[in-house]
Amino acid sequence: MTRFMAFERGALDATLAAAAGADPALMAELRAAFAGSARRQLDLLRRARCDGNWRVAAQRLQGLAASFHANELEELAEEALAAVPGEPGVVRRIEALLDDFAPATTE
Repeated sequence: MTRFMAFERGALDATLAAAAGADPALMAELRAAFAGSARRQLDLLRRARCDGNWRVAAQRLQGLAASFHANELEELAEEALAAVPGEPGVVRRIEALLDDFAPATTE
C-alpha cells in the first residue's frame, strides 16, 4: 500500500498554470474548482453503499485527477476502484490528501 505524506503539487500546479496563464485570480478559481469537485466525489464515496455508486464516484474522482495531473489522487482513486464499497482506509487517505491540498472550508 502506498503512503501519501504530502500532496505532490508539481504536475497539478503546472496544469493549472498552463490553463490560467498569468492570471492569479483564474488560478485560484481553477484550484477551488478542482478541490470542490474532488470533495464532492469523496462525499459520494463516503455515502456509497453499493458497488455501482462506489464505482461511479471512484471513476469520477480518477477522471478528475487525471484531467488535472494529480497523480497521487489518481492512484488513490484506482485503489478505491479495487476496494469494497465503504472501505474506510481509502476514504481516509483521499480525505487526508485533499486536506493537504486545500483544507475543507466551513461556509
